[in-house]
Amino acid sequence: MVITGNGKGKTTAAFGLALRAAGHGLRVIVIQFMKGSPNYGEYLAAREHLSGLVSVEQYGRAEFVDKGNPLQVDVDHAHRGLARAREVLADGAFDLVVLDEINVAMDFGLLSWSEVEGLLAGRNAAVDVLLTGRYAPGALVQMADQVSEILDIKHHFADGIPAREGIEY
Repeated sequence: MVITGNGKGKTTAAFGLALRAAGHGLRVIVIQFMKGSPNYGEYLAAREHLSGLVSVEQYGRAEFVDKGNPLQVDVDHAHRGLARAREVLADGAFDLVVLDEINVAMDFGLLSWSEVEGLLAGRNAAVDVLLTGRYAPGALVQMADQVSEILDIKHHFADGIPAREGIEY
């Protein structure tokens, strides 16, 4: 499954699926690429209120990655996340694996499509996987069984209204 597009809400939708799966007793892990801040509401909810139902692991820094010039530490974080994803997709310890922002990690050059394609090829057939983030590669869209695109029709950021805790993050 893939959730992509320029609109807001891809990670939030992915956590909605994680919550649905957990509600049915499925084991869920969310591996977040390019995110290292503990201040995301979804991360806080999983850690503080859904412990044992939804696991979340972050592989990134709290700071933004420079698309034109990513730091080696950003590449290293992405590859550690990829290694962890390879492990959980292959061993079947989780029923649902969410690879949050992995599409952006590919677009920024932290990971290659061939690495992610290999990761998916090694997946245990019983494990469902959801990849999120803008810029999903065409090959991923073709491979996926389900693709949703979130469009940016209107966003208050354009009017200078700042992000609100609990709503935007």
